[in-house]
Amino acid sequence: MVGDHFREAEPLASIRKLLLGALALGVVGTAGELILLRHLDEPTQWIPLVVLGLSIPLLVWHAVSPGAGSVRCLQVLMVAFIAAGVVGVGLHFDGNAEFESEQHPTSRGFEWFRQTAAGATPVLAPGSMVLLGLVGLAHSYQHPVITGPRGQEKHS
Repeated sequence: MVGDHFREAEPLASIRKLLLGALALGVVGTAGELILLRHLDEPTQWIPLVVLGLSIPLLVWHAVSPGAGSVRCLQVLMVAFIAAGVVGVGLHFDGNAEFESEQHPTSRGFEWFRQTAAGATPVLAPGSMVLLGLVGLAHSYQHPVITGPRGQEKHS
């Protein structure tokens, strides 16, 4: 349990809880959607599922016993979420680009880009991982178990 000397203002604590809840819902929803879509065919398709899967026990640990270790692990994992999202956008775009180049070999410029971006694989869908990562980082930003009540980095 967090000691009294780590308490933060009630509105900020409420916002922090809301962000953690939104992150947990987003993780469960995104993982469920990927499973329902059978996003499992290639090894690269497992990346978001692995990262999302790792986050579930971490979120439970952090919700039950928030401490410096759980906050730091959450921050690292949220950076991994962001990286996975950026990589996913690139992979989705590349897959669509390859398909469009085969289907319409003479297509060029903006028309090629538009067809690629609007292709069968949703190019911006992996961006949800970036959004979840940013929500997690917002939750952990200057967390009182790391910074103390006045927002200054604690040194062990």
